[in-house]
Amino acid sequence: MVHLDYRDSRPIYTQIIDGFREQIATGVLLPGEKLPSVRELASMLAINPNTIQRSYRQLELDGWISTVPGKGCFVCGNEKSTERERERWYSAFDESATALMALGVVRENLIERLERGGKPHA
Repeated sequence: MVHLDYRDSRPIYTQIIDGFREQIATGVLLPGEKLPSVRELASMLAINPNTIQRSYRQLELDGWISTVPGKGCFVCGNEKSTERERERWYSAFDESATALMALGVVRENLIERLERGGKPHA
């Protein structure tokens, strides 16, 4: 479900949040779909359940999931959340493009890379 990278500088709970956001935004997880319980996911990822609880709480506050007492956590069908995620990625793209251009990468190279779908040798 969510993959952790222990070499990543981001905290584990942030990686979990980002992983679920990406899966929801890209349609891997659909509205109404049930997420693993806190214990199940903690067991699968071999991490503390409190970390999962913290991630789920933040996802709920941000409108990505909702909790039904006694039933579990479910993906929300919230367009606002998807739009926020899209804007977050646009912002990251803008920052990356600006940094690459500052390093001397020309516009044509960026366009070529976009047309290949970000694949280096497509």
